[in-house]
Amino acid sequence: MERVTLEDLERLGEEAAAGGGGDGGGGGEEEEEEEEERGRLFAHWEAVASTHRVTLPRDMAGPIVQMTRHSQSREPVPYVTLSQHEKCEEAAYEERRYPAGKWACVTKGEPMYEQSISMSFMKLMRYICKENSVGCYLGMTVPVLNEIHLTQEGTGLEREVVTAYYLPGEFQQNPPVPMDPEIHITERAPLRVITRVFYGMTTEETILREISLLWELLGSTDAVLRETYIVAAYENPSVPRRRNEIWFICRAE
Repeated sequence: MERVTLEDLERLGEEAAAGGGGDGGGGGEEEEEEEEERGRLFAHWEAVASTHRVTLPRDMAGPIVQMTRHSQSREPVPYVTLSQHEKCEEAAYEERRYPAGKWACVTKGEPMYEQSISMSFMKLMRYICKENSVGCYLGMTVPVLNEIHLTQEGTGLEREVVTAYYLPGEFQQNPPVPMDPEIHITERAPLRVITRVFYGMTTEETILREISLLWELLGSTDAVLRETYIVAAYENPSVPRRRNEIWFICRAE
């Protein structure tokens, strides 16, 4: 099964943007090319969705094109680095503080983690692209956060996952209202986290492994929560070695 990479999306976005400057002739050809482009992008994303055991609805074609055209413009969620820690002269983990802010959140509880985050992000894509009270593209921010909980035994993940998109700076004071009732605008309190980078697909297995690795680095401590964690995603789901982070949430001081 073919995978689309971030570079593919950026290239396709550049081609789509470049295609809009005709001389007034060949309008039919341009429309035909745009439709082909739309179909090609949808096929790529459909292939990726199938690896997560999710069906991609046809109405996602428009948001996919918009996200692709804006793929090189992503606003980082603001934070302050408090400390950095190394092991064997390599970055092991760091501590950060994130300010309070408004987030658009979706909660899903599908059988698989990948299904929950895929279905939630499709909803958020629609909101970001047009299905909001201002009727325009809002802008992408990174990372997208996925809040997870361990089972009582600590050996697996609870089904419920909260996926959160940070509202861009210009909309923080007055967030556009979502048309989808499953999307909730939430004011999140300041957050202090201990974070470690990892790469690749995020599944229940890889997440549990990363949680275990960070616990090994930290050792015994009561300074962080043991039941709730956050997976931060920085790149689209089709990038094979995409950047992610596991976040341990520090207890309130």
